[in-house]
Amino acid sequence: MLDLVILSLHFFICFLIAVVIWRGPKDVDLCSSSTGTVEIEPDGLTLIGKEDDIKRSQRITAKVNGREVVVFYHEGKFHAMDSRCYHEGGPLRLGEIEDINGQACIICPWHKYKITLETGEGLYEGKNPLEPSPTPQWLSKGVKQRIHKVTVDNGNVYVSPPDLSVSFDSDYFADKYKNSGDLPMEK
Repeated sequence: MLDLVILSLHFFICFLIAVVIWRGPKDVDLCSSSTGTVEIEPDGLTLIGKEDDIKRSQRITAKVNGREVVVFYHEGKFHAMDSRCYHEGGPLRLGEIEDINGQACIICPWHKYKITLETGEGLYEGKNPLEPSPTPQWLSKGVKQRIHKVTVDNGNVYVSPPDLSVSFDSDYFADKYKNSGDLPMEK
């Protein structure tokens, strides 16, 4: 009888742990980023946050016209892009920034895709098989990730709404999850 009570108690505790995990935070931010509260200004710009706060945290995510955008502060400059990688929707806000061939790039934490902060180009390392001794070089896949214009005014950081007349690969994930909450962070 005691075994049955202990077994029942064990299953009940496991059930409670499962509920806590299931109902807990949906994404764990391993980097020092945060989600900002946004305000739409009369000129269409979206207020992302205070300049000093973003400089301190190095990155922040916010909704701009319903799409999740990440703003990075890196080496004295602000950069903004769709927060989900063009490849499979990986959370770029959790990626590391590396210098690749003289360009600051965000590395997608899911599949290690490299995207320039300045232009949104996808980079890959390729070899020219026609060279006698081919050495790898960084090449462009073209612009894949939508970037957003950042404006700093009076200590505030603003992001312009996207120009949807031109499409980018990252639009698929931005549209798929627009206004519907976050994608899972794990892969």
